[in-house]
Amino acid sequence: MAKQDRAIQTRDSIVKGAARTFYRVGYAAASISMIAEAAGVTKGALYFHFSAKEDIARAVIDAEHKSVTDAAQQIHETTTSPVEIMMLMCADLAQKLVSDPVVRAGIRLTTSGAIFDPPTRAPYDEWLEIFEALSQRAIEAGEFRDTTDPAKLAHFIIPSFTGVQLLSDVLTDMADLMTRVGEMWEMILPAVAVPAQLEPLTAVGARVFSRKLVRPKG
Repeated sequence: MAKQDRAIQTRDSIVKGAARTFYRVGYAAASISMIAEAAGVTKGALYFHFSAKEDIARAVIDAEHKSVTDAAQQIHETTTSPVEIMMLMCADLAQKLVSDPVVRAGIRLTTSGAIFDPPTRAPYDEWLEIFEALSQRAIEAGEFRDTTDPAKLAHFIIPSFTGVQLLSDVLTDMADLMTRVGEMWEMILPAVAVPAQLEPLTAVGARVFSRKLVRPKG
């Protein structure tokens, strides 16, 4: 294996080990030694790639954001319906929150209060921009009413999803997350959908959120 490939693999192992550690014990309690052990690397190898715990945490958030963003780009290619794209993005994130430790830890790090100074807000800003743009497209496509305010709707959907996943984590370890996100959309659609589109969009939501959450084995 080339030296550069080994370095990339080691960094990836550190990020994944840190994600498992941050999620298991929290950011404050996680130590460099714990992260190195979880990653299967020496502390020296860890410090070669990262100078501080905060740098590792930010790398976890960056990796989480890339995973979700890459998936969103693929989702955009699967359908021409802006509303279905939004639903699929929510469903994809719900699945990743259960099955991907990096995504789960990254989201927890961004919702755990003032861990960083300044706070990490870029992922939320990007999601707000994406959902505002998709809401505008939904109006132009005749799926949402033309009285819908795209910015206000985006600022409702994203915090709503965040609240749903946080409560689902506390109450059921996210076992009911897909169901609860589907219910969120059941509440949203009647308020913004063009009346003639409400039934077909509701059917799309029922299909999208009927999928079962798949947890990793072991």
